[in-house]
Amino acid sequence: MKPTREHLTGLVLAGGRGMRMGGVDKGLQTLHGEPLAAHVLKRLAPQCGALLISANRHPDTYAALGAPFGATIVADTLPGFPGPLAGLLAGLRTARTAYVLSAPCDTPGLPADLAARLAHAMDANQADVATATTADAHGEVSLHPVFALLRTTLADDLAAFLDAGERKVRAWYARHKTVEVTFTDERAFYNINSLQELSDLERA
Repeated sequence: MKPTREHLTGLVLAGGRGMRMGGVDKGLQTLHGEPLAAHVLKRLAPQCGALLISANRHPDTYAALGAPFGATIVADTLPGFPGPLAGLLAGLRTARTAYVLSAPCDTPGLPADLAARLAHAMDANQADVATATTADAHGEVSLHPVFALLRTTLADDLAAFLDAGERKVRAWYARHKTVEVTFTDERAFYNINSLQELSDLERA
């Protein structure tokens, strides 16, 4: 069965340390007067039946940010900021839907058809994971592994993978049937890694 909106929980990954931004909480940095995470919530909300925010710092601030969207805050169950897979695990464990659609908090222009295209590919290929890629004018492919649609039944396997000390997103995907979906607009996946990049986008 092809996943539709009511089967999806959107997960904003905002639990990182923001090291390339000097350790600030990336999702709370503002663009055009709104926190980056709010931009992502606005893009995900029409595509998902429920929303979660993975946040390991400032939970009250994120709760206020997510309140207009009915978003619930989840935190890593593993210590030491082990990376996006820990945020995915928290989302998979918390979601009450069959699927989770994840996106990082620093991509304010994510595609409006992200869920629809990943769901179509997942259904057509009977996959467990669908993830996004882009290709430039020269055909060079860029992978965007944390833009992903995942079955929540993968939670136990992900927990075992993390318990074994593994942290690489693509290595975990390789354990499951994964389909890659190519999007044509690279700009939609532009992620902000530094305060300078944020300043540049503010002026654009």
